Amino acid sequence: MLRSACLMSIALGLAAAQPVHAQQEVKIGSAEPVSGPSAHLGKDTENGARLAIEDLNATGATIDGKKVKWVLLTEDDGGDPKQGTAVAQKLVDAGVVAVVGRLNSGTTVPASKIYNNAGIPQITPAATTPLYTHQGFRSAFRVVANDNMVGGALARYAVGTLKARRIAVIDDRTAFGQGLADEFVKGVKRAGGAVQIVGRQFTNDKATDFNAILTQIRAQRPDVIFFGGMDAVAGPMLKQMKALGITTKFVSGDGICSAMLSVLAGDALGDDQVTCAVAGGVSGKQEAIFDAFITRFRQRFNLEPENYSPYAFDAVMVIAAAMQQAKSSDPAKFKPVLAKIKYQGVTGTIAFDINGDLRDAALTLYTYRKGKKTRIRVVR
Repeated sequence: MLRSACLMSIALGLAAAQPVHAQQEVKIGSAEPVSGPSAHLGKDTENGARLAIEDLNATGATIDGKKVKWVLLTEDDGGDPKQGTAVAQKLVDAGVVAVVGRLNSGTTVPASKIYNNAGIPQITPAATTPLYTHQGFRSAFRVVANDNMVGGALARYAVGTLKARRIAVIDDRTAFGQGLADEFVKGVKRAGGAVQIVGRQFTNDKATDFNAILTQIRAQRPDVIFFGGMDAVAGPMLKQMKALGITTKFVSGDGICSAMLSVLAGDALGDDQVTCAVAGGVSGKQEAIFDAFITRFRQRFNLEPENYSPYAFDAVMVIAAAMQQAKSSDPAKFKPVLAKIKYQGVTGTIAFDINGDLRDAALTLYTYRKGKKTRIRVVR
C-alpha cells in the first residue's frame, strides 16, 4: 500500500511538472551596429524591430491557432564585416527562424551567406547594395529601394534640378559608399550632354581629415560634390569644406540623411546646401498610417526616429504574416510564402520580385533648412 502511494505521488509530481499547453517560442534575430559611429542609426533600426515584437505579443498573435511568445534576439555587428559574420552564426546557433538586418551593406552581404546556408530568411530594412539580392539566394529580401534606384535618382536630381555640369565624386571605399557612388556616376553618364565627372576621390569610413582631397576638388571648380558614405564622415567633411571656402552643393544617399548630420556639421550645414535620398518613402493616404507609427515610436522610446525603424517594424510584421499564412514557424514552410506575400505595412505595400527586392520601391529626397531635415518629395 505504501509503495502504491509513493508511486502515485511520483506520477502526480511528474504530471504537475509537465505543462499542459506548452507555449511556442518564435525567435527573430536583429543584428545592427549599436556601437561605433553609426550606433544611432543601428539602434533606431533595432528599436523598430523591437516595437513590432512588442505589438505581436500584446495582440496575442498566434500561428495555426496556437499561442506564441515572440522573442527578439539582438546582436551588435559594429558595422564590421568580420564581427557581422560572427554574430550571424551566433544567431543561427541560438535558433532564430528569421533575421531582420542589417544597416550596412558591407555586413549584410557576408552575413547573408550564413543565413542562406542555414535556410533562414533575412530581410534588410536598410542595406541598399544590389549585390545582396543578386547572389542567387532565395532567403534574401529587402523592404527599401536599392542603390540602382537611389544613385540614378540622385544623378537625375543633380543634373536636372541642380543643373550641375561639373561633378566631383568622393566615396568611403565601403561596399555601401563605393557602390552608391558607382551607381551615381552611371546615372550621370546616362544623362549625357555636357555633364562631366571632374574628379573621383577616396577616403575611408573612419577618416577625419579631408583637406587634401577637398583642396584638389576646389581646384576643379565643381557645381556639385557627391559623397558615398555615412553622416559620421559627412559632418566633418562639410565643416572642412566651409573652412576652405567651398560652398558647392553636396549630394549624398541615406547614409548621411539623418537628424544627426546637423549636429555633426554644425553651422557648416547651410540651408539647401545638402540634398540626400532615403531608400523609402510614403505619400498620399499612407502618410497618416506612417505618422501614427512615428508618434508611437516617440512615445515608446522617447527618441526621434531616424530613417529605417519603420522598415524594420514592417520587416518583422511581414515575417510574422508569412508564418501565419503558412501556419508554421519552420523556415522551410514559411519562406516560400514570404517570397510571394503581399502585405500592407506602415511603409506601404510589401511584395517582392524574383530577386527579393521590393516591388514598386520609393525613395524620398531631403534637404536641410535651419538645421532640420526637410522633405523635398517622394519619387518612384
